[in-house]
Amino acid sequence: MSTSNSLDWQAGWAAAVQRPSIGFHKNWAEEGFADQTVRQIVRVTGAGTSARIRLSNRYGAAPLEVAGATIARTDKGADVVPGTVRALTFDGAPAVVIPPGGEVYSDAAELSVAPFASLTVSLYFARPTGPASFHAQGYATTYRAAGEQLADPDPAVFGETTVSWYYLAAVELADGGPARRETVVLLGDSLTDGFGSTVDANRRYSDALAERLAAEGAPRPVLNQGIGGNLLLNDSAWFGDRAGDRFRRDVLDQPGVRSVVVLVGLNDIGFSEVDLPTYKPAPDNSVDDLIAGYRDLIGQARAAGVRIIGGTIMPFKGAEYHSPAAEAKRREVNAWMRDAGEFDAVADFAAALADPADGDALAPAYDSGDHKHPNDEGYRLMAAAVDLAAL
Repeated sequence: MSTSNSLDWQAGWAAAVQRPSIGFHKNWAEEGFADQTVRQIVRVTGAGTSARIRLSNRYGAAPLEVAGATIARTDKGADVVPGTVRALTFDGAPAVVIPPGGEVYSDAAELSVAPFASLTVSLYFARPTGPASFHAQGYATTYRAAGEQLADPDPAVFGETTVSWYYLAAVELADGGPARRETVVLLGDSLTDGFGSTVDANRRYSDALAERLAAEGAPRPVLNQGIGGNLLLNDSAWFGDRAGDRFRRDVLDQPGVRSVVVLVGLNDIGFSEVDLPTYKPAPDNSVDDLIAGYRDLIGQARAAGVRIIGGTIMPFKGAEYHSPAAEAKRREVNAWMRDAGEFDAVADFAAALADPADGDALAPAYDSGDHKHPNDEGYRLMAAAVDLAAL
């Protein structure tokens, strides 16, 4: 067993942690867990010979006891590749207590991990956890079983599923080499998170960008730090802390971060156009307000020596919160992004996915059906719109 302190850790996978909430579809965040094992599957974009996990109790009201944890290579569904299950320890102990608001890394586990491999992380909670810090929209199946099922049980015991991740904030990898500053972080809302992409297919734009980098012979870790519904300017009980507030922990604190692509602002423009209980807070933000928010992100990135790429806000005509006022703001924000030269580069997602017959709308071939989120092919096109040289 390697020791974590002797290794230089690289980014493998990450998800932005949110407050417990009902979310968009069935999840277990508000009820938490008791004498249950949660099995979560993530696809890494790096490689290594050792792995460790980071667990977060950021929004917990009480200490969180993790009674056991394992990591393994994924086979199919809840099954794992035989012989790859590794028990995880925390400062040498098989269990750990994470204080409210805290996080913890596991020790290193020796595990050979190839690029784009899927890993299965299993966590056993012997005692009631209370509401769980989680990531609502994982677009990957998470499994739950009664009792302690950490090793290699019959996958049929994992009879309950959701598409969220619980407590798991990162998987990091080491290959024995020196630390490298090459991580790309994608920060944003549901358009980064991957809403509308195929569950369990890894077809978010972050996946497509990592695959494109590898195909070009320049493989790099790509971390998806999107949160569905996220706002540039305001915190939300459902949709996470505002982008400016979480920029430090979700972008700048990631291992080896070199660049960030920011795609956020659509909800700040749209929420005030409809009166829905979940779309709160919903102030009528001005274009100047939004530009000030982007400048805050630019300033944080520059101070840390991280390149920042601005993503233009994509068309959303036909969506529930599209209006003439909202459209005017989108156009003005995008014109500022393209012309002001304040970002290090611009990824023109809006131009890439616009309907040639109506620039205010998504092209039908790339529309998942709600007129604001792309489908799998649309997410692939978003990745193609990023200038790799700018990263």
